[in-house]
Amino acid sequence: MTPEHDPKAQLISLLPRLRRFAHGLTHDRHQADDLVQAACLKALERWHQFEPGSNLAAWLFRIVQTTWLDEYRRRQRHATDTVGDELPELPGEDGRELLERRSEARRVQAVMETLPDEQRTVLMMVTVDGLSYRDAARSLGVPVGTVMSRLARARLRLLDGLAA
Repeated sequence: MTPEHDPKAQLISLLPRLRRFAHGLTHDRHQADDLVQAACLKALERWHQFEPGSNLAAWLFRIVQTTWLDEYRRRQRHATDTVGDELPELPGEDGRELLERRSEARRVQAVMETLPDEQRTVLMMVTVDGLSYRDAARSLGVPVGTVMSRLARARLRLLDGLAA
């Protein structure tokens, strides 16, 4: 079986996108890695549920999201949720440009954290991970119009937040 037709090889190729998505949900690099690992384990355990020919990326994003929601709810019940303030390492030279980029990244992250989960998730799926509206809708189990509406509201709130 060629790599492009091997779903497990496709899973491996999707890991960077899954990590970016997980980081957008958790805002913490280490938690994102743990989330992706747990989601991949669930995917492998439930591999028999994957329908060949369907969108593997959407299926995996859905597993990452539901795993995160389950973990988030569990932490809320146990009241041990901690909020990290760590930003990913940004490549580049030291100096004013690096500080400006980090400052802007913090501003974007702060505004992203104010978005409702539904809007932030759609924004990450479509703009960061490049999913189509239809694939994001399938992954989330909502109509395409809902994805479009959430994305529009998220973009407006992001724009307003950054302009403030």
